[in-house]
Amino acid sequence: MSTELPYILVLYYSRSGATATMARQVVKGIESMPGIEARLRTVPPVSPTCEAVEPEIPEEGAVYVDHDDLRHASGLALGSPTRFGNMAAPLKYFLDTTSGLWLNGAMIDKPASAFTSTASLHGGQETTLISMLLPLLHHGMVYAGIPYSETALLETQGGGTPYGASHVAGARSDRPVDDHERELCVAQGKRIARLGLALHAMREAS
Repeated sequence: MSTELPYILVLYYSRSGATATMARQVVKGIESMPGIEARLRTVPPVSPTCEAVEPEIPEEGAVYVDHDDLRHASGLALGSPTRFGNMAAPLKYFLDTTSGLWLNGAMIDKPASAFTSTASLHGGQETTLISMLLPLLHHGMVYAGIPYSETALLETQGGGTPYGASHVAGARSDRPVDDHERELCVAQGKRIARLGLALHAMREAS
């Protein structure tokens, strides 16, 4: 039996910084739970220029994800800004490369969750979260949103959905993540950590 702590992979793409801020709050929630860690990763942007090559290590922020980060994770929290009611192309591009993990059933019975940020209040948060859910279900993952026992869902004047944490960034992407939005990100991290520990123990025992 491995002596290493299980970890939840927090994988995100961010352009203006809001999704990255949310990812760090999800990490905070995960790491508040004993017995499990968070691994923060991002994806490179997709370039329309075929010759453009991103550096192997980004200049700042989280390092780029690889398939082993996902393969060995005990759970996944996936974050993306909204692009016309869908996840951003760089994150979708990475997920499209995970067919090898799908063929091997590497992600079956692992918990997953998603979070997002939009410019406007009704800018497609829920459809984006659902679009992120679909490939996770194909991988056999167990999706977990945010239950209404989290009172911030009823009190928020910004983002926050039962499908996952969300943020309203404003038309200029300059509205900070507010207290309720942060609270829901942390709660989501705690929930995915609890489920990750429980399902990890179940897999270890089988």
